[in-house]
Amino acid sequence: MADDTVTLHIEGPNDEDDVTLPTEMLNLMREADESDAEIVGDLALFSCAQRIHATVHHAEGGDSEEYKEIEEQTMELFEDRFGASYAELTGHQH
Repeated sequence: MADDTVTLHIEGPNDEDDVTLPTEMLNLMREADESDAEIVGDLALFSCAQRIHATVHHAEGGDSEEYKEIEEQTMELFEDRFGASYAELTGHQH
């Protein structure tokens, strides 16, 4: 297997970062003509949704109103991007 990687630049309002991933991993995850940036964007949002869900529903003290509001907004953004709810895509429902 080739030792090829791709580096993507992430820029936010106050900082920036780079992430380097194996090209072959991205190719395995690619659907149709998705770009590398779209794949990593999907992964980032999915990971954030998973993390806030775990905080609100599975961590001690995570069910505060602040965290619930963050989860609600994250899940709305999730549905907008993926066209399905977090529960539908993961099979994890409460």
